[in-house]
Amino acid sequence: MTQNPEIGTRVRTGGFETNVHDVGSGAPVLLIHGSGPGVSAWANWRLVIPALAKDRRVIAPDMVGFGYTDRPAGIQYGMDTWVQQALDLLDTLGLEQVDLVGNSFGGALALALAIRAPQRVRRLVLMGSVGVPFAITEGLDAVWGYEASFENMRRIMDYFAWSRELVSDELAELRYQASIRPGFQESFSAMFPAPRQRWVDAMMSREADIRALPHETLVIHGREDKVIPLSNSLTLADWIPNAQLHVFGHCGHWTQIEHNARFNRLVGDFFAEADQQKS
Repeated sequence: MTQNPEIGTRVRTGGFETNVHDVGSGAPVLLIHGSGPGVSAWANWRLVIPALAKDRRVIAPDMVGFGYTDRPAGIQYGMDTWVQQALDLLDTLGLEQVDLVGNSFGGALALALAIRAPQRVRRLVLMGSVGVPFAITEGLDAVWGYEASFENMRRIMDYFAWSRELVSDELAELRYQASIRPGFQESFSAMFPAPRQRWVDAMMSREADIRALPHETLVIHGREDKVIPLSNSLTLADWIPNAQLHVFGHCGHWTQIEHNARFNRLVGDFFAEADQQKS
């Protein structure tokens, strides 16, 4: 029987265990995935983990409610829970400080973590990020409102990628099957019930807190993103004092997949710069 690549190691985080991919060695980087149906850390970061792990220790958890992390009965899904899970993970692994990469929902979480525990973050990467005010897009409303069927998964895949070549029936079938594993759809539908603008608002950090962030920050977005508007990243680049912005053309919400080699080089160079400043 082949091992499921989405399952890593189990690490105690507070009252439950988190499924984590922990590979490579060197300066640690924490990757936080997005919030699509059937998502897991592996599904989100499978093309990034091996590249970054050549030079550093890469830690990619399934946030609670997603993937193969425990789903404790009665857990309250929200920023407080997810930030605490990330901090508990760093504590259990004995990591005082990490570079932090957040994708979409994970960007909002990365922002919140950097604001609440700035000393735990060395550098910050926000990719197609939530966390600032915006009117929910048709794409995000469809993603969060997903009801399990192959047809619905195929439809929302069209929102994610600019390139039609990436959105195959095979990929849609894979993600559909992931979305109907025991417990997946139940926790997902409990997370973002309509009206969904309130969940966008609940993930926002305060403007004053974002403007006070001291971290060197790389903001990345796909120009044709239909899920999270490019204007979010323009706002972040404006508010964060030490920010730089990189916009990929011919790119939807999946920057790390659609422009994988460029994404890996960009992020790798950004972290390597901090390594050199330290040495």
